[in-house]
Amino acid sequence: MSTYPVFSPASSLAQPITDLTRLTFWLGLGVFLIVALVLGYFMWRYRHRGADGEPGQVFGNTTDEVSWIVAAVLLVAFLLFMTVRVAAASSPATDTRTPDIYVVAHQWYWEFRTPDGAASSGELHIPAGQRVLLDLTSTDVIHDFSAPQLARKIDVIPGQHNRLWIEAAQPGTFSGVCNEFCGPEHAWMRFVVIAEPLAEYRAHQAVQAAAAALPSASNASAVRGAQVFGRVQCGACHQVRGQPSAFPHSGAVGPDLTHFASRRILAGGVLTNTPEHLRQWLRNTQDIKPGARMPTLPLSESEISDLSSYLEALK
Repeated sequence: MSTYPVFSPASSLAQPITDLTRLTFWLGLGVFLIVALVLGYFMWRYRHRGADGEPGQVFGNTTDEVSWIVAAVLLVAFLLFMTVRVAAASSPATDTRTPDIYVVAHQWYWEFRTPDGAASSGELHIPAGQRVLLDLTSTDVIHDFSAPQLARKIDVIPGQHNRLWIEAAQPGTFSGVCNEFCGPEHAWMRFVVIAEPLAEYRAHQAVQAAAAALPSASNASAVRGAQVFGRVQCGACHQVRGQPSAFPHSGAVGPDLTHFASRRILAGGVLTNTPEHLRQWLRNTQDIKPGARMPTLPLSESEISDLSSYLEALK
């Protein structure tokens, strides 16, 4: 990932935005240098008043004033023209076709779902070299979806469905954030976009659309973890498709955990998804992400270990 992703476009949708950013910077720098040089020249040229004292003062010069105004208007008009061109190039019409991926923003994580039933959190998979149409909405407050290397940003608004094309020219991993302040954990509402060759993308989506496998009987810790999951009512907020119905597994408040172990980040990007980080999260949720909707659960160390084993088995 680039340190400054806006300057490393990776798609034909993001490239015009970067070009306009650079053009605006160089034009602004040019204007600054011209003004600074003219100012410096006159400061040097008239640094001494001379034997005659203060020179005669000039008030108003129609030619100069008209020239400056015309130059400024032409410069602004040129930038407006370029902005309209870039807006058209970076945001093609989305017409009425069915979206490829549905994006739902929550405080503070991103949910991604496809029409075939695949669901993920914090990790958006797309096929490389193809434009993908997103449908975006929010469940709570206004957020802003931004993956600057792949597309323009767009507001995500409760009760409204906005659409956005996104594209990655080559396979790779790209960073994304929320660009609208949405609460105390706004900074930890991140996601990654993983662009894959088409065959790998389809294989991944097939796995993600499938139900979760039951814990193997040989993995006693995971079996106990599934029981802990039910006993503490994790399913009231989280969904794990394909699990027994003896206790709820269909919550929609928190992220879908059906294939939790296949993800790279957890808790909106606060931690990478490793067994140790997962145990830390289960042990001290509010210490790691203060204000997160998930409370710190009163679990024993053995319960945390078993619950972690269960979640790590959801691949």
